[in-house]
Amino acid sequence: MAQLPSSTRTIPDIARVPRHVAIIMDGNGRWAKKRFLPRIMGHQRGVESLRETVRACRDLGVEYLTVFAFSSENWRRPVDEVSFLMSLFLKMLEREVANLHKNNIRLKIIGDRSRFDDALQRTMLEGQRLTENNTGMTLTIAANYGGRWDMMNAVHQLLSERPELATTFTEADLQPYLCLSEAPEPDLFIRTGGEKRISNFMLWQLAYAELYFTDALWPAFGRKELEQAIESYQGRERRFGRTSEQLVAGQSPEQASKGSGNA
Repeated sequence: MAQLPSSTRTIPDIARVPRHVAIIMDGNGRWAKKRFLPRIMGHQRGVESLRETVRACRDLGVEYLTVFAFSSENWRRPVDEVSFLMSLFLKMLEREVANLHKNNIRLKIIGDRSRFDDALQRTMLEGQRLTENNTGMTLTIAANYGGRWDMMNAVHQLLSERPELATTFTEADLQPYLCLSEAPEPDLFIRTGGEKRISNFMLWQLAYAELYFTDALWPAFGRKELEQAIESYQGRERRFGRTSEQLVAGQSPEQASKGSGNA
């Protein structure tokens, strides 16, 4: 399996526009409640925000966008709401995949699909197959996904395929079995809705991501809010274990790996 640079083993290239943006789309229910609307209206409006964010990321040069649509813990929500979310997810895929394909956007869906019904699983697979050769931005939707599940699933796959590594496997051995192993690690993590936690999202991959939290509820998040997040990212000092002095001196990654310092 192909290996991409790991932020804990090498120093990734840093671009002014983040190559990979990850988003927890939070606040749909609260947006609706503030307007005396049913929670489901917030979820419907959230789909529009996702559509706008995909367009904005593509226009700004973001190569990978990963969004948290449904966590492994979201099954704890009221049954009616979960049922509506599953129906909305199916309708969104049926309606949007052709447009993604037309715009050369690749669709990936990560997470444990075993709890989804056959129609939804089939539509997920069809959407991925249709867009798999597209070369533009990659949109990844995390559905029934959890960071701990991702790591445990990767360990199980690794040991199933390479049992001889049971007591000796390394980070490099495990990485190819993780979700998003083909994508660079997120540069920028965004959470809307005012909460300041990562909620079991991409625990491995977010090791060195820049975190950005906004009070904007997801249905009110658009291009302007995305640009503000990227502007904040552009003002960060990304050290990856180096010191500020090393960055100022323009020390190479090879030189930095021989030095010390935490960040």
